[in-house]
Amino acid sequence: MSTSETSPEPSPEPSAAERYAAYRRGRSHPVLRDFTAGYEFALDDFQLRACREIEEGRGVLVAAPTGSGKTVVGEFAVHLALAGGTKCFYTTPIKALSNQKYADLVARHGPDQVGLLTGDNVVNSEAPVVVMTTEVLRNMLYAGSRTLAGLSHVVMDEVHYLADRARGAVWEEVIIHLPESVTLVSLSATVSNAEEFGEWLATVRGETTTIVEERRPVPLYQHVMVGRRLLDLFASSDVDAAAGFVKEGAPVNGELLKVARDDWAATKIRDRRSPRGQRGGRGGQGGQGGPRQVGNGRRVWIPSRADVIDRLDREGLLPAIVFIFSRVGCDAAVQQCLSAGVRLTTPEERDAVYEMVEERCADLPLEDRHVLGYHDFLDGLTRGLAAHHAGMLPAFKSIVEELYLRGLCKVVFATETLALGINMPARTVVIEKLSKWNGETHADITPGEYTQLTGRAGRRGLDVEGHGVVLWQPGMNPSEVAGLASTRTYPLRSSFRPSYNMAVNLVHQFGRARSRELLEQSFAQFQADKAVVGLARQAAKAEDALDGYAEAATCHLGDFMEYAGLRQRISELEKGASRSRRADRRQEAVDSLARLKPGDVIKVPAGKFAGYAVVVDPGFSEEGPRPYVVTAERQARRLAMIDFPVPVEALTTVRVPRNFNGRNPQMRRDLASTLRERTHGLVDPPPSRAARSGAAPDPEDAEVARLRAEMKAHPCHGCADREDHARWAERWHKLRRDTDTLQRRIERRTNTVARQFDRVCEVLGALEYLVDDEVTPRGAYLRRIYSEMDLLAAESLRAGLWEGLSASELAAVLSVLVYEARRPDDVSAPRVPGGRVREVLTEMTRLWQHLDELERAHHLDFLRRPDPGFSWMAYRWAEGDDLDELLGDSDLSAGDFVRQVKQLVDLAGQVADAAGDSPVRATAREAARRLRRGVVEYSSLAE
Repeated sequence: MSTSETSPEPSPEPSAAERYAAYRRGRSHPVLRDFTAGYEFALDDFQLRACREIEEGRGVLVAAPTGSGKTVVGEFAVHLALAGGTKCFYTTPIKALSNQKYADLVARHGPDQVGLLTGDNVVNSEAPVVVMTTEVLRNMLYAGSRTLAGLSHVVMDEVHYLADRARGAVWEEVIIHLPESVTLVSLSATVSNAEEFGEWLATVRGETTTIVEERRPVPLYQHVMVGRRLLDLFASSDVDAAAGFVKEGAPVNGELLKVARDDWAATKIRDRRSPRGQRGGRGGQGGQGGPRQVGNGRRVWIPSRADVIDRLDREGLLPAIVFIFSRVGCDAAVQQCLSAGVRLTTPEERDAVYEMVEERCADLPLEDRHVLGYHDFLDGLTRGLAAHHAGMLPAFKSIVEELYLRGLCKVVFATETLALGINMPARTVVIEKLSKWNGETHADITPGEYTQLTGRAGRRGLDVEGHGVVLWQPGMNPSEVAGLASTRTYPLRSSFRPSYNMAVNLVHQFGRARSRELLEQSFAQFQADKAVVGLARQAAKAEDALDGYAEAATCHLGDFMEYAGLRQRISELEKGASRSRRADRRQEAVDSLARLKPGDVIKVPAGKFAGYAVVVDPGFSEEGPRPYVVTAERQARRLAMIDFPVPVEALTTVRVPRNFNGRNPQMRRDLASTLRERTHGLVDPPPSRAARSGAAPDPEDAEVARLRAEMKAHPCHGCADREDHARWAERWHKLRRDTDTLQRRIERRTNTVARQFDRVCEVLGALEYLVDDEVTPRGAYLRRIYSEMDLLAAESLRAGLWEGLSASELAAVLSVLVYEARRPDDVSAPRVPGGRVREVLTEMTRLWQHLDELERAHHLDFLRRPDPGFSWMAYRWAEGDDLDELLGDSDLSAGDFVRQVKQLVDLAGQVADAAGDSPVRATAREAARRLRRGVVEYSSLAE
């Protein structure tokens, strides 16, 4: 490993031919020549190629590694628009990146030439260059905004974000709906199917050149930190560090493989020289660490976070970003380093940090500083340490980013959200673990995620080389780590699907037929259609094989395929009867659970929690009943159908407190005690009626008997080669089933997006939002609401559910449309304002149930159940309560609170726009005004 910074060798003088070619290029691309004169460094070849394409009037897709300078291409589009007297929009996926890009462009072109539109901030919106989030541009396109006049270029930074399941569809909407006269400049991280994406762009946008750059501007070297040692991941001869990858299958460093073998031996052999319980005591990854004995007597030190930072500092590998994948873990890492006395800044740097933070936070209310953790935040930064994650106050994240770029913050402990295009390059990237929580389970990170994270290592113009470091964990397989670092297959997959808001806006603008055609141009449909080609080829081969199997099954006594069909039918009937009996038993169990009510005492028949339990919530969902119960052993758990192989019935009832909270140990103890008293001496329930009577006679027995008689009478039944023919016939039937499935897949993939759009329109038609080709006055409510819960919001507005509410009450009921608990299985009853709010929330839940049934009837699943978990905080904040008081009673972090309120402010603005002349318009605006105060207002100003 080399960490020294030596000057690169000077490039050889260009030949006369090269100088002449450069002269011709300058003559033919005058705007590019003027643009490059403003940079102190020479542009890379891929940047020059992309800029020439743009100046010649073609769109471009640039796919290049993180930190390679893709944004220079976007900045050239801005320069070209200004030079031609037209407009350029620069779009980004997140507000933080928009704010950062706005600052960059203002520094280059001046504040008069550049504007900002992010929903929170509106600055100089009619400027020739406007930076905005992609959602803002989508909304402008649907509204036919006058700001679009004179638009010549749109830069879509981080365009690979269209793969995002929650928000990715917005990118495709913009790409499809932008006027043909607009040149599109798309900037993407490295993806393995850039050519496919570029081909689609050319289909929908006209001439588009795809430029793929795989080589990094700063070489990247991969390491594993084992104890105090930094070991290379690969054998050095196979590393192409300048490209940032190695050949797939490249050999792993032998030392690492030896460490892995020793580690494996430690799990099999106990070294008797190390008595149980006697281990080292320095703080490790979660605060515990120390030497760990391995099989051959050597010790592998599991370093603490402070040890890791100390080693990187001594090796000259700072600044660094340490990815932890946990908000709590990031905050804990800073505290662990502070407790260990880590200090990475000089006295002069500490003074500069203190002055900058105090100045930037001067408007932060003094009474809120304690609850926001301001003093710990400042202490960490003055020592060169900080966290960076979505739960932080946006203003704090912005300060961390600025200090990091200025070299005053040396180490940032971050979640993966930092990898979304924010300009924070490091000399070294450390990945603590190779798995993360994906919302459902702990899953290994993908090669694409690994590349995105380590791609931040190596600062252009500052570092000779970048370093990616994975921390050794017990049981780690170096070959798997090498696979992550060498795999180059991370394709871009569309997440596009038509929404209700999209449908009414499209039909209003283009009519239903034209809208359907537009949606068939989506990248999702493009990828589906390309896949159909391969499936059709498989189907053709299968048809040829079927003919061969049928020929092999030919019998001289008769039609053997007919005889095989009888055998097949008998087998299917017998299997079907067995499945039917199982389904009957399951349905009986489902029906019994459907009859349960809160307070019912049941005996759970199977599973880990078998025994007496009291039902807290019957828990019906699309997947079936999942009752939430408290057991006699004081455990509160949500059960599944696997726990109920037989029906259950209520044996007795107990009272469940209205405010029962399953996470409160005292409440669980009290309810479990009541349950044990009620079930003491209780006789077990008798077996179910079905179990007593035995299995019902199979109605298909007579049909099976008839078919068996017909089979035995068939001439082929007496063939000496019958079983040999039967084997070929069975292969034919199996392949026929597979081929039919393949054909159905082909049919489903053809026009998939358009068919889903039809189903969306059918729902809207049933609600009278659409009539034929027209958007009705009812549909007008929906055109202005872009929330994930758009249809429920529009229906609530149309039904007048929000009329008569105060501003604070409206804030509370709107919160159920934007808030979603991070742990959806947490069924503890949230605190909800009483009176009119509770009534309206009940009505909104009924309305959602009606819409949910309508969606299911049309095979859609867009709307989730309204979540009242934030309603009390929204109400109290709008009423003027202190932040300290609100956060003190909640698990929500300050950053999450601010983000939820800002989303709520955004939705209140949409509702005001959609409400027309109704009284709700004024109430929604007043709600937004009340919510936008204190730390929320400060965060918007500071971003």
